[in-house]
Amino acid sequence: MTYKTRHGLRGMLAAGAMALAATIPLKAQAETTYNLALLSDFSGPYADIMPTLASSREAVFDWWNATSGQKLGVKLNYKNYETRYDAAQVASLWPGIKSELDPIAVVGLGGPDVAALSERLPEDKIPMFMATAAYGYAWQSDAWIFNPRPTYSHESAGFLSWMREQRGGDEPLKVAILASEASPAYVDMAKGLELYAEEHPEELDLVEIIYTEVQPTDLTAQMRRVARAGAEALIVQTNTSIVVAAKRGLQANGADIPIMMSSHNGLPASGGALGGLDQLEGDYEAYGMAVAADEDTPARQFYETLAADYGLEAPWNVVTAMGISQGLYTVAVIGHAIEENGAEGLTGEKVREALFAQPITAEETQGFLPTLTFTPDAPFPLKGLQVNVGTVKDGKITIEATGVDVPDVKKW
Repeated sequence: MTYKTRHGLRGMLAAGAMALAATIPLKAQAETTYNLALLSDFSGPYADIMPTLASSREAVFDWWNATSGQKLGVKLNYKNYETRYDAAQVASLWPGIKSELDPIAVVGLGGPDVAALSERLPEDKIPMFMATAAYGYAWQSDAWIFNPRPTYSHESAGFLSWMREQRGGDEPLKVAILASEASPAYVDMAKGLELYAEEHPEELDLVEIIYTEVQPTDLTAQMRRVARAGAEALIVQTNTSIVVAAKRGLQANGADIPIMMSSHNGLPASGGALGGLDQLEGDYEAYGMAVAADEDTPARQFYETLAADYGLEAPWNVVTAMGISQGLYTVAVIGHAIEENGAEGLTGEKVREALFAQPITAEETQGFLPTLTFTPDAPFPLKGLQVNVGTVKDGKITIEATGVDVPDVKKW
């Protein structure tokens, strides 16, 4: 082979390589990966809903990787860690999680995560994004743990204000609360509403706060007291086990007192534990995100996209909505951080800065959440707070009210 031939062959190979490179997508040429740590509970009090919640948020990360992430040249890797919904377990696992993943964000589950990591995350400069409502003990400035919803007490106060308006009259609404001292979050749910009732006796008459076990066997006697006190609503924002025991206790006493649940222990999960949604006819769930009912909404349409194209097998219910909403506002903030800083060198600190830099619009969260405007003053948005209310009618979940304004709940 002559020099001229060899030179020509090299030129042909080079030209072919350039042509091939031109046909390779940008993602294949250069992709930056970042890690997310997902805190989960597959064996503790939320084991009944965790598969649905986990698969929902994971489907969002897969969707983002295939759409926005591909365009940006970024892929989000994620890994679940079993915490058993226990603060000591979270604290024990955290050093290993940080060392293994070096995550740019943590995707949390509940109160034990907040209790265990509220002082660690500012030192490690890694933000944590929750799906749940917030907690009073975490209501402080310069937080590193963020909730898309206000506190549980905000949400229950909004619901009770709406319920009193529906009832009519000037008398305060008589209310009982079921909580548990087993978790700081459960205690917090009661304390905030207790203070609100004390400051607004013309609106709420808190007849009793009952503290019970995380998985009580029988609450018949306690529900008898609640019924005799004339309670018009029972607030249970803890877990499905307590809802089941409360409902059985009410039924045993022939008491028709509506229960208000949150998202993580809402109508589908608690109804399933009771043997069917018909057991919760006339009961409620209320929270600051979309209600997973049969109506054709943007949220429902996005869920169907995840189910059709990204392998989501979870049913359309409030737990699925909670997981999807958590994933969506997490990737929205990460997307903002990439737009601001570029795909390379993203850190947890830059992700947190992006949270404050611009609102997360309702469009970005596909209608699962209202437009969220975070400031360093609190770990959740402080303005424009609203809740949506779902109920069971004829054995089906329906939207009872949307955009219910939340009253001014003072910090406790």
